[in-house]
This record gives sequence, C-alpha cells and structure tokens, in this order.
Amino acid sequence: MESAVGVLVSQFKAYACSDGSSDTLSRDEFHRLVTSELPNFVKNAGDPAAIDLLMSSLDKNNDGELNFLEFWQLIGQLASKHGGFSQ
Repeated sequence: MESAVGVLVSQFKAYACSDGSSDTLSRDEFHRLVTSELPNFVKNAGDPAAIDLLMSSLDKNNDGELNFLEFWQLIGQLASKHGGFSQ
C-alpha cells in the first residue's frame, strides 16, 4: 500500500507542476490527469463537460483548482466503486 500512495502523490505532483505549482491541479491539469491516468475508471473521461462537472463536485472551496485532499476524494470514490464497496 505504501508504494500505491507514493505513486498517487508523485502523479498528482507531476500533473500539478505543469503550471508552476505542485500543490494544486488546475482545470487543464485535472483534464490531462483523468484522461491519461484514469480513462477506464472515470465515466466519460473523454468528455470535457463531464470532467468539468466532476472537478466542480470535488472542488469544496470553489477556488477552481483541486488540492491533494480534494483530489483524494476522487481516489476514494473510485477505489470504493472498483472494490464493490457500498457508498
């Protein structure tokens, strides 16, 4: 599990740093991450409107970016669904 967490953190930072800040994902960075890394886990990953809606649902402080804790909500939801756990 430790290596899985390490991969998630490093991937988040790799996508987040393309605009200069490795602390948050911008809209474009989030789109690239989802379409590249989660195309089989995120429904309609190729639909920009669907990804915008997903990002809005995760962006709890409404700043137009996702910090790691906001992004982590998505990972938890995807893992729960993939594992067949009730939500």
